[in-house]
Amino acid sequence: MKNRCAEVNRKTAETDIKLTLDVDGGGKADIDTGIGFFDHMLIIFAKHSLMDISITCKGDLEVDGHHTVEDVGIVLGMALKKALGDKRSINRYGQITLPMDEALVSACVDVSGRPLLVLKGEVPHGMVGQFDGQLLEEFLRGFAHNSGMTIHINIHYGINTHHIIEGVFKALARAVRQAVAIDDKMEGIPSTKGVL
Repeated sequence: MKNRCAEVNRKTAETDIKLTLDVDGGGKADIDTGIGFFDHMLIIFAKHSLMDISITCKGDLEVDGHHTVEDVGIVLGMALKKALGDKRSINRYGQITLPMDEALVSACVDVSGRPLLVLKGEVPHGMVGQFDGQLLEEFLRGFAHNSGMTIHINIHYGINTHHIIEGVFKALARAVRQAVAIDDKMEGIPSTKGVL
């Protein structure tokens, strides 16, 4: 199996992002987006996906966090797609239902090459630190569309916004971890089409 690593640098008028990713790492994270709660969520994503992730983002935070959060999702998706290559011998699918204190979240993913996000359930709007809760969907959409994954997230219930968002990041990370893991019994591409 080849080294499943990627580096993506993306600069726009709104953000300047440098990201490295090792799919087969151990969950190490070096994150600096300028939004403390978002950094915390990305560290959680690295830890629970067992990917090594380094991200620096200089964004137009004087406007708000929208461009930073969305663009990090885009670049993380791009890096994962690049690192997985032809997706040979991966499990392809991953799913989990995960409790985070009073919140319960399910994540199901398919590394299908057909990008789609379905997000069901309520994410309370409002700020968690400097992170606006409504930006969760922007991150997820950017990640799904640029990784080429079908992602279904179901927030069954929850009260605390921090717990709900953290549950989503943990559940997504665990589902992605299953999906990108190598299946020793799977020879070639896990699709009858022969391509993902």
